[in-house]
Amino acid sequence: MGVEIGKMLVRAGKISEEQLKKALEVQKNSKGKLGDILIKLGAVEGEDVISEFVGKQLNIGALRITDVELNPDIVKLIPQDIARKFNVIAVSKIGKALIVAISDPNNIYVLDAIKFITGCNIQPVISPESTITKSIDQYYEDSSGLDSIIKEIDDELEVVDTSEEEIEESDLQAQVQDKPLVKLVDSIIADAIRQDASDIHFECYERRIRVRYRIDGTLQERAPIPFKYRPAIISRMKIMADLDISERRLPQDGRIKIKIQERTVDLRVSVLPTIFGEKVVMRILDPKSLMVDMTKLGFPKLALNNFSKAIQSPYGMILVTGPTGSGKTTTLYSGLKTLNKTDVNIMTAEDPVEFNFDGINQVLVRSDIGLSFAAALRSFLRQDPDIIMVGEIRDKETADIAIKAALTGHLVFSTLHTNDAPSTINRLIDMGTPPFLVAASTRLIMAQRMVKRICSSCKKEQEVTPQILETLGLDQAKANGLKVYKGVGCTVCNNTGYKGRTGIFEVMPVSPVIEKMIINNVATAEIRAKAIEEGMLTLRSAAMDKLIEGDIPLDQVIAQSIADD
Repeated sequence: MGVEIGKMLVRAGKISEEQLKKALEVQKNSKGKLGDILIKLGAVEGEDVISEFVGKQLNIGALRITDVELNPDIVKLIPQDIARKFNVIAVSKIGKALIVAISDPNNIYVLDAIKFITGCNIQPVISPESTITKSIDQYYEDSSGLDSIIKEIDDELEVVDTSEEEIEESDLQAQVQDKPLVKLVDSIIADAIRQDASDIHFECYERRIRVRYRIDGTLQERAPIPFKYRPAIISRMKIMADLDISERRLPQDGRIKIKIQERTVDLRVSVLPTIFGEKVVMRILDPKSLMVDMTKLGFPKLALNNFSKAIQSPYGMILVTGPTGSGKTTTLYSGLKTLNKTDVNIMTAEDPVEFNFDGINQVLVRSDIGLSFAAALRSFLRQDPDIIMVGEIRDKETADIAIKAALTGHLVFSTLHTNDAPSTINRLIDMGTPPFLVAASTRLIMAQRMVKRICSSCKKEQEVTPQILETLGLDQAKANGLKVYKGVGCTVCNNTGYKGRTGIFEVMPVSPVIEKMIINNVATAEIRAKAIEEGMLTLRSAAMDKLIEGDIPLDQVIAQSIADD
């Protein structure tokens, strides 16, 4: 959406002049679309709102195409490459009139091109960009194009089905430069990014290659790839990551930077030898998918206020705990982004550095050459820092330096692997840190998890007995009248019933009372009880609140309850 649309929104009272000015400033630096920026800034609620408004202003219809069933034959009147390049899809055809959903109806060139290709009179309707993309994936057969590419490789490449040990490196070098093979690997990566996957897994078994994407925390199997392409595909990925294709006995790590849909995406690549060949896992580090706005992570109001207050402290330590994949780093990044100003020196030690932030000095920890978290921390203290982030406190040495920094005028962020907030205190004490130092340095401890959200496109009410809800801690009065929802599965969510994830948080500020309890070495259970008395929501209670709001399904609350137990 251009500046004119922004001015229309201001004139209609949908946004303020200040909001438009701020969005244009962000757009100048990020080169993103104005509509997307307005949504991220919270000026408008979502793409549907903008689409409906623009449709009215331009006197054309607005349509959410994921809510209607399209005719595949009509959809394919527009070639797939044109549909993907310009984000358009044919909706219906009446005589010589073709109704086309488009996210930018001002693009006259695209409409003229479609008119020329189809021979129809084009009637545009406006639709959110994301819903058009999902419909393109749904209605074009083999959306990633893998079947046709594999057939192309079969026609053009002579691949010997043999063990990797017998393949000459020169043969591999020739195969991995072949255009169909390059196109196949690129298509798999692009397809995963389109589907908002966080990881791509290539796994070799005795007679097959399995490809899986991790979407919303769950691995989902994709179209299989013929086993005979195993050496060439893995070697192609190694070359992209600048790794040694001749080394097949040792693990290797690398990175790939690619440009897709006008944005740059980093891939962190890990290659691991297995008994039937090498397994490759690509972690997709897409800045678009990184949510660093604290207000959109899923915090309840009180928890958000407590966290926001703690990160504004001039010194002290803020700890985020939880298992791998629970979003700890994202939460820390959100805090650092809020504090990232020109008058503040922020330094981070990370393993690995997942996202780059302008204005933050990020250091990659490399224990193999002696650059441990502790070593990085010691160097940080000689670099005049205001705020320090330590990726993880793993040992007493790191804990001691972090606490020393927190007590000498620095704000320190870090993570630990503990199940809940109160038990983090015991973990630090078990490492050898005296209780009085833990109490004096710690400002706030937060445990968190990521839970799956219900797909809004197939959300239906679920029949649940009040007794089940009562066993999860809900009182009888609330249990009797509560409506519970679940996703039944649709094309938008790949028939999983889930779309996206949200955080649940257990936020424990270290109040003066809790500080005294820590110094006196009071049991964890008593500290937990006091924190709850002071307003802390447990992880289970936070999950129950999101169930009551209709945001997550019952199975996610039950899973969290099992984890708590």
